[in-house]
Parts: sequence; C-alpha cells; structure tokens
Amino acid sequence: MPNISLLPCVISGALLYIRDDFEQVDKKTWLQETIVSMAVAGAIFGAAFGGYMNDKMGRKKTIMMADVVFTLGALVMAAAPFPWVIIIGRVLVGLGVGVASMTAPLYISEVSPAKIRGALVSTNGLLITGGQFLSYLVNLAFTKAPGTWRWMLGVAAIPAIVQFILMLSLPESPRWLYRQSKQEEAKVILSKIYRPEEVDDEMKAMHESVEAEKAEEGSIGQTLGQKLKGAWSNDVVRRGLYAGITVQVVQQFVGINTVMYYSPTIVQFAGIASNSTALALSLVTSGLNAFGTILSMILIDRFGRRKLMLVSLVGIFVSLVILSATFNQAAHHAPPLSYKDSLSFGGNSTCKAYTSAPNFSSWNCMQCLHEECAFCANSENEFLPGACLAAEKNVRGMCRADNRVWFSQGCPSRIGILAVIILGFYIIAYAPGIGTVPWVLNSEIYPLRFRGLGGGIAAVFNWCANLIVSESFLSMIKALGTSGTFLLFAGFSLIGLVAIYLLVPETKGLQFEEVEKLLQKGFRPFPFNSKKDVSKGKEVMEDVA
Repeated sequence: MPNISLLPCVISGALLYIRDDFEQVDKKTWLQETIVSMAVAGAIFGAAFGGYMNDKMGRKKTIMMADVVFTLGALVMAAAPFPWVIIIGRVLVGLGVGVASMTAPLYISEVSPAKIRGALVSTNGLLITGGQFLSYLVNLAFTKAPGTWRWMLGVAAIPAIVQFILMLSLPESPRWLYRQSKQEEAKVILSKIYRPEEVDDEMKAMHESVEAEKAEEGSIGQTLGQKLKGAWSNDVVRRGLYAGITVQVVQQFVGINTVMYYSPTIVQFAGIASNSTALALSLVTSGLNAFGTILSMILIDRFGRRKLMLVSLVGIFVSLVILSATFNQAAHHAPPLSYKDSLSFGGNSTCKAYTSAPNFSSWNCMQCLHEECAFCANSENEFLPGACLAAEKNVRGMCRADNRVWFSQGCPSRIGILAVIILGFYIIAYAPGIGTVPWVLNSEIYPLRFRGLGGGIAAVFNWCANLIVSESFLSMIKALGTSGTFLLFAGFSLIGLVAIYLLVPETKGLQFEEVEKLLQKGFRPFPFNSKKDVSKGKEVMEDVA
C-alpha cells in the first residue's frame, strides 16, 4: 500500500526555490519555519481525530479521506500565488498525513496474517523512508523546469491519487467489521487471508478480543475523557505510555526531521552554494535513511528493540558532537571580507551593518551572514577576500553577473564536504534504531484494548515534538549558530539515552501477554533492579509458558 505520510519532505528542496520567488520568504526565517512546520501542525490534529474517524468510518474509508485531503493540499500549494496560500496547502497536507500516519499501520496489522504481521508493519517504515528518497529524486528532477517548486509540490498529489484508486479494490479491516456486528463480512475477508482451518480460530480470538474491549468500555464509559482516565489508572497502560511517549519524543528531539526537512539548506550551511548540488547531496542522506531502515528489519529481532535504540543514540551523540565541531571550524576559517570589493557594488548594495561596524576589518564571511547579509565570493578563488553585500534579489543578480558565487546560507569551506559525510553517519546511526523502533514498540507495548488509544497518544506527542523542533530550527541556527544548534541536539540525544535506559523494557521475542505481565511487575534496569526483581521476571516467563 503506498504511503503518503512522508511526501511532505518534498518541501525541503522546494523551499530553496520558494525563497528565490518570494523575497519575503528569503528574508524572514520565521516564514520559512512556518511553511515547513504547518504541515506538522496539521498532522497533530489529523492524528488526534484519526482515531475517532477510524471508529466511525472504518480504516479503509479513513485512508481514502486522507488521500482526498492530501491531494487537495498538494494542488493548493502548487497553484499558490502568495506564501500564505502555501501555508494553507501545508495545513491540508498535514491533516492527511496525520490521519494516514496512525491509520496505515493499524490497517496493515489488522488485514495481515498473524505470522507475518510484524514483518509487514516493519516494512511500512521502509516504504516511508523510500518515500523520502523518492521525494528528493522528484526535487532533483524539477530543478531546471519552469515553475520549479510548483511542480515539486504539485506532483506529490500523484501517490495519494494512486493510493485512493488502489484502496477501492482492498477490503475493509475484518476487525472493524466485527465491531460493527458484520461478522459474516469479516469472515469472508479472513478466509482470503488465512487457510480454511485457521479462520475459525481467528474468528474466536476476534470475538474474545472485541468482547473484552466492550466490557472494558462499559466499565470505564464512552467519553474520551473517561477512556483516558481509565487508561492512566491502569498500571500496565501507564507504564507502557511512559515508554511509548519517551521513544517518540526522543526520536524527534535528536533533530532528525530538521535534517530531512532542511537537508539541502544544511548542506548550504556547510558552504555548498548551488541549489542543485545541495539537493543532490541531500539525496544521499535520504538514501542512507532507507538503507538504515533495511538494517533495522534485519537486526530488530536479533538484537532487540531496547539495545538497538541505545546503540543508535550513542552513534547519534557522537555524530552530532563531531558535526558541531566541524561547523565550528568552518565558521572560524571562513573567508575574510574586502572593504574595497564590497563598495565596488555601490553604496546601496553593500551590507550596512558591515560598512558601519567600527571593527569591519576583522569581519569574515560568517559575521556577514550573521547580520542577514550575503557573501559574494572572489571570482578567482572562493577562499580569497570577497564582498559583504545586502541580501537583495537584484544584488544577487549583480554578483552572479560577474561569474561569482553567491553565499547566503553558509560560507565557502574546505571542510564543508566533511560535514556532509558526518551527516551521513548520523543518518546511518539514526535509521536502524531510534528511527524505526519507536513505531514497532508502540504497536506491541499496550494491552490490546488500549493499543489504539495508547498508540494515538504517543503519535500526537511525536508530531508535537516534531512541530517544536522544525518550527524552531532556523531560529536556533540564527541564535546559536549551526555548531551550537547541533551541539544542543547532541545534548538532547544524551538525555534521551538516559530516559530510554531507565523507562523502556526489552520486548524482543515476547508475546503480548508476556509484555503485559512484564509491565504489571514493573521494569527496573541495572543497577536499580535486584535479585528479587530478576526472579519476578523469570516468574513472568514461567507463568506465560
């Protein structure tokens, strides 16, 4: 089943060209952040209401509705005459993404044979990262086309349209049908998924599960507030939420979606000015993300969820520290400025902050960019003194008319490519562990009757954390510098490492009943566990066996 939930990453490349077409977007960091993050804001509401839609409309119709909303948003963005129209389109796209992000895994799990259910849910992660890779290919394909960014954003409607058409031929979730007292329809669908001798067993298990859910709902009440209160008062669910929410928030606060949304911009921070070159290099990071997801599918049942996330976070921390140091060195070795060269473009074209500074002779390219000006590189060698100019569209044209390179995001750097290589190591550390495991963990750590509610709560926290990070990234770059921002993410990854070590148990190889008993007893990692806790853990396994 096609997955639309990561196609908004097309914005990462489109943003480079939106800045070229709309001068106010190029000048206003908050407007760039808003264009990117409004899809995330829409996804929060989509995820929050997705559960209600699933219960009322069914999984199939909910996915199809998400496709319609997503397609509408993509077309609105492609036709946008002003930046605020792009923002409206981003919100619509986000609503579709939010609904799809929680419904697609649920639908896949409920229509899959039990023996391959885990593998198919994990494959969903590969399709998502594959979609990211495809989005960068789309960006690269339209770099020379008229209306560049409009094609990049508009073509994202095609997968949603294809998914809508394909969904017409797919069945509804048999579990949802059973809940709607449509047992015969559910049995017909199960007979297409399971062997004849297994259908009755599945129907019996479904009957017991649904009846247990109905009994639980009857004791707690039907309102959302009562359901939340009942879930929080349940020790198993509460401890599951501690773990589930922790891994989802940590996944975002290591900075991954700033890398995916802004990767071409980050490459330009490293001193690579060309839009098309930046897009090509960001394509490499997206490909590594897809490769890392394949590694996760191979390793997750061999090494375990908990260990894979902890090792992943160690790699992320090391990568971010080195990346921060690399950007710091690049900033300190930025090309110097030439006062004479700057004035040669005319007084109105020169950066006012530079010409009026009492210590202008000590300025370099990085200080010029920090004042929201731009660096016009020396025509003979990018690393020789260049001009500090006003970041205006007409001035950029004057610079390029002399066959000089215009730098507005980062400065020429001999070690810029090193930053891109380290960014690749960061992706490889991220994707197999903290990139994939949180979604798998949240599909198995809650009791069956609370799995939808628990997964939905964790998904909302994921999208909220995503919004906070993506909305603040460019502002943090401006306030802390690129080096300081990545060092901050390194600090978050270290905090996340500690939180996961303390709160998240290992669920590798455990049946759902075993996970529930493990959480009922309570999880305590070394050195906080005792011999008594260890013996209790053994008793849990023996009880289930």
